[in-house]
Amino acid sequence: MDIILLLAAIAITFLVFTWLVRVVRVTIRVAIIIALLVLAFQLLFGIGSEAIWQQIQALFNWFVGLFR
Repeated sequence: MDIILLLAAIAITFLVFTWLVRVVRVTIRVAIIIALLVLAFQLLFGIGSEAIWQQIQALFNWFVGLFR
């Protein structure tokens, strides 16, 4: 019985670990893409990160306003 429990625990640990690695990889990939987009906006259009952040906040406030 203990061997089955140990094997099940190892299998679940492996599955959780591989899922966590995938989540971290996707998160890093998205962060790099966002950083490249902000850099491209700054270099090509002169739009700074502050202006982008203000637009994101305005969009969020508008979206929250839809549910009030």
